[in-house]
Amino acid sequence: MRVHICAVGRLRAGPEKALIDDYVTRFDRTGRALGLGPLSFSEVEDRKGGGMAAEAALLRRALPTGSVLIALDERGKVMTSPAFADVLARHRDDGRGDLALIIGGADGIDPALRAEADMALSFGKMVWPHMLVRVMLAEQLYRAASILAGSPYHRA
Repeated sequence: MRVHICAVGRLRAGPEKALIDDYVTRFDRTGRALGLGPLSFSEVEDRKGGGMAAEAALLRRALPTGSVLIALDERGKVMTSPAFADVLARHRDDGRGDLALIIGGADGIDPALRAEADMALSFGKMVWPHMLVRVMLAEQLYRAASILAGSPYHRA
């Protein structure tokens, strides 16, 4: 199952990009044997200032057709890393070809797009900058693959 992170905004060179690149490499290496990956990023940017609705339209165009949609949202479900790994495994085992994780811009994800998602996932009740959410999501994807592979990376 291919995994896509579709996000508003452009990631520039810097510490966040270095961390993401590292976790993407780790995920791709670990996930390959598990039928997960590759992990790809699609970045969209609303240059006309159309707000969340315009961002949602750009995100929809970046989503693979027929993919499982998981929206990253503060109102979403808070889950453990093993539970997140189970979500990935379940969709993979159901034969889904693509899973897309959506990260909104500074104002979040348009409510209409959020309603289209199969699931909303939260990294807690605090709001995180969307560039840090990318790092945390990339790490959790790698952690999920490690859990499914039986690797000692996750120590709970």
